[in-house]
Amino acid sequence: MENEKVYQMNFSKVYDLLVSKAVRKGRTRQEVDQVIRWLTGYSQAELKEMLDRTVPYGNFFLNAPKLNEKRKLIKGVVCGVRVEDVEEPLMREIRYLDKLVDELAKGKPMEKILFCNKAAQK
Repeated sequence: MENEKVYQMNFSKVYDLLVSKAVRKGRTRQEVDQVIRWLTGYSQAELKEMLDRTVPYGNFFLNAPKLNEKRKLIKGVVCGVRVEDVEEPLMREIRYLDKLVDELAKGKPMEKILFCNKAAQK
């Protein structure tokens, strides 16, 4: 039941929270957008369109153009939950984004967050 509440939240409201968290830690909206685009396959124009409409958070992920295969390499704890252990597939996708933004807010280099270098892929 709690998952359903999360899935029905307006994506733009969640987005604002993610951006606020990153900005408070010295990162930028553009970096959050980059993380979201990497994870979901949305273009910047498509992301803007999602923000301009009322889109449930669950639908944002369900309708993602191409979820990045490397997302399965995302490991760790966010909000007290180990992301790789989340059984519900849609909630796991949401937790992946939470974890990426957490890493961004912690100051981790973008190349490592997005598994762009060989060391991060090991």
